[in-house]
Amino acid sequence: MKNDLIRFDWAMKRLLRNKADYVILEGFLSELMQEDITIDSILESEGNQETASDKFNRVDILVKNQKGEYVIIEVQNQLEYNYFQRMLYGTSKVLTEYISVGEAYHHVKKIYSVNIVYFDLGQGADYVYHGKTNFKGIYQNDALELSGKQKVFLGEEKTPSDLFPEYYIIKVNQFDDVARNTLDEWIYYFKNNEIKDNFKAKGLEQAKEILKVDKMSKSEQVSYKKHIVNLMEEASRERTLEMDAIIKEREIGQEIGEKKKAIETSKNLLKLNLTIEQIAESTGLSIEEVKEIADTM
Repeated sequence: MKNDLIRFDWAMKRLLRNKADYVILEGFLSELMQEDITIDSILESEGNQETASDKFNRVDILVKNQKGEYVIIEVQNQLEYNYFQRMLYGTSKVLTEYISVGEAYHHVKKIYSVNIVYFDLGQGADYVYHGKTNFKGIYQNDALELSGKQKVFLGEEKTPSDLFPEYYIIKVNQFDDVARNTLDEWIYYFKNNEIKDNFKAKGLEQAKEILKVDKMSKSEQVSYKKHIVNLMEEASRERTLEMDAIIKEREIGQEIGEKKKAIETSKNLLKLNLTIEQIAESTGLSIEEVKEIADTM
């Protein structure tokens, strides 16, 4: 069976918070960030509390790694136009919640925001984006670096960008299903709920065993199927609204075109000295509209 694995958002919500299964999230983060990530703990996050509007549309999880850094992983299923602001709010919220009042600023920890979205966020040709904060000189075009004393205080290898939040965006639906590397193997799973036998990415071997649908209890399978139906219904609703907007736009455009044509016809008939009433009856315009046209000639 091809699609016999649990969707990643459901796995994050129901399964991957168990310490024994950290290896799956660790594998994904390691492939994304290109370094070996070890999860110290999973903390309370906004997505732990289900709300009526978000119960199937999104899920997030807050991870603390072995360095004491924070990683927000969020899956968003439906289009949200202000999603960039939401990403910024998410990192800001973690930043303020996990530093005690009165603590020195050097206790502020690095935050990563990992966003797996099933819609075309922004406009771009790629399907994986990485955002960092860099400081560049306006006049000298140089990169701002830490001073010698700052490096002693913060670490020799640090740069200013290392101190600010970093953002990853994976646009799942823009992926072309060709796994060119191990990160692509993870994205293939996100899109198709399938892990191929030749995939070698960290964490996928464990995911293939742990995230099988048939390993869930009967009650869990019922809940999971309901989740999938909810996603399908929401996607259908969004598509219907989108099509309604397109049709409405076309209708408005057609009405405008017909109006312009009626105005031009009225002008021609006025030149032929037809009466206001005759022109109104012929073009479908009101008598007041024809009078306004006549006044401009």
